[in-house]
Amino acid sequence: MKKFADELLDCLRALGFQMRILPVSRLHHLQEEVESLRNQALLDKRFYEDRLACFNFQIPPNFTDAQSLIVVAAPRPQTRAIFIWNGEKHPLIIPPTYTGYDFVTRRIRNLLDEIISEKGYRSIEALLPLKLLATRSGLGEYGKNNICYVPGLGSFLQLAGYYSDMPCEEDAWQEEAIMKSCEGCELCRLACPTNAITKERFLLHAERCVSYHNEKKGDIEFPIWMDVSSHSCVVGCMRCQRVCPQNRDFMDWIGDEETFTEKETALILEHTGREKLPRETLRKLENLDLLDYLDSLPRNLGIFFRK
Repeated sequence: MKKFADELLDCLRALGFQMRILPVSRLHHLQEEVESLRNQALLDKRFYEDRLACFNFQIPPNFTDAQSLIVVAAPRPQTRAIFIWNGEKHPLIIPPTYTGYDFVTRRIRNLLDEIISEKGYRSIEALLPLKLLATRSGLGEYGKNNICYVPGLGSFLQLAGYYSDMPCEEDAWQEEAIMKSCEGCELCRLACPTNAITKERFLLHAERCVSYHNEKKGDIEFPIWMDVSSHSCVVGCMRCQRVCPQNRDFMDWIGDEETFTEKETALILEHTGREKLPRETLRKLENLDLLDYLDSLPRNLGIFFRK
């Protein structure tokens, strides 16, 4: 008789998603792994506080009967924002996951609940290191750029994690795996403009990653060591993913696209607050999920226009 976990996997696969399940007892292993990197001073202190300190490795008090950790990968495209400035079009990419992140997370949760509720189970979102959860569960593998790759999706994906009271009959926990295709390949390291990927260690120097810096609030200037040529996206970075052979079939995959007129671009560069932006401009920014980066856009866009 087919296990319910396999039935769930089949249902999600039919909708284009991939999934793995681990027992909730693996929570402390995830926590130990993150804390080990911190204790060994392998994680930059400021980066840890900004990005990793938010993880919660405790089962929610209102879900004490949780038995499993479910991690799901959803295929995601790039999106594109075209800014007109000085009469020229500047098409800029927004990496996968930036646009529609919350929408996709909710959609996965709703689909998951719809399927498992038939068996009397439920789920709740988990605030965990999802790349680590995905690679430890066998859902994906790391590239040398520390990005998670899933077969059939490359790195064009979004991860979502959930607690569930659904039993986990098999423990699929495994050692972290690096893609075999990374052996002897240096493309991502050579493409990284800030030397965040090095030969000396596998762990990314995340504090040097362009994405880390251009996601910061707009009143924080870029480091003086970061050359203007390092930037390639409105927010985030795609350099290491663009050169990766595992993404060859996905690089032309563009989802939503919006064009900002020269007037709209000027308003953004002038730090115009959302309450004063035209409704149509707000719609475009909202469609690309750039409203949360509104205070960062003048700084980020200024780099490209100064080029």
